[in-house]
Amino acid sequence: MNHPAETELIIEAGRAEKQYWRDLWRYRELFYFLAWRDILVRYKQTAIGLAWALIRPLLTTLVFTFVFSKVAKLPSGGVPYAILVFAAMLPWQFFSNALSECSNSLIGNANLISKVYFPRLIVPASAVIVSFVDFLISGMILLGMMIWYNYVPDWHLLSLPIFIVIAFAAAMGAGLWLAALNVKYRDFRYIVPFIVQFGLYVSPVGFSSSVVPDRWRLLYSLNPMVGVIDGFRWAILRGNVQIDWTGFSISMALVFLLFVSGIWYFRKTERTFADVI
Repeated sequence: MNHPAETELIIEAGRAEKQYWRDLWRYRELFYFLAWRDILVRYKQTAIGLAWALIRPLLTTLVFTFVFSKVAKLPSGGVPYAILVFAAMLPWQFFSNALSECSNSLIGNANLISKVYFPRLIVPASAVIVSFVDFLISGMILLGMMIWYNYVPDWHLLSLPIFIVIAFAAAMGAGLWLAALNVKYRDFRYIVPFIVQFGLYVSPVGFSSSVVPDRWRLLYSLNPMVGVIDGFRWAILRGNVQIDWTGFSISMALVFLLFVSGIWYFRKTERTFADVI
């Protein structure tokens, strides 16, 4: 008597590369659910709700405008200094929030990860989307500033979506590294706030990149956020803040490297998350 051949079904994250990336689409509803859940939790559990996404960058912009414009008297290239700062605050806040959210995303969803198979990439990706919602809300401040100063963008604004995609790549790449490292080394929950704080000081948020001496410009461009911030300013400020295209190219190459290596390292360590977490 012939017995039917037995089939063995193995459920393992990323066993087949093509299957894994196809699973990302198959589990898109889980992605929507996680992002929507985190958005609701973030704003429902705060006393002032959506206003928190407006108050924090606004207060930082006011402090930076006073310190760098009134005290240090740094040039703004003919642009209102508050707009100069906030045009950089938008991508920086998105990047720093994404780092913080991504680094804790896997730990925060430990119960889900340890019980059910799905592409783990969905978890940090949904955290980046939550940070992007803050980015969109904060854009209302920039709009209000432009109305206040009667400052109207020109055709350069059409290039802004390109720089938003680059900011996404930088945030996602760095976020994937930190999310994976935080599962294995829990000390990263204390390191990430330091990285964010230090990055704010070494990025051209409160000042223009043009004040950096030429001999340090290429070294300064090794910070991936320099190119992102310069790109945002160039798009929003009618090209009044010029881009050092050599330094910009270096920053973009590092963003690409960060993004690709982040996916590679996350995928390499992903199959151990359920055991370690």
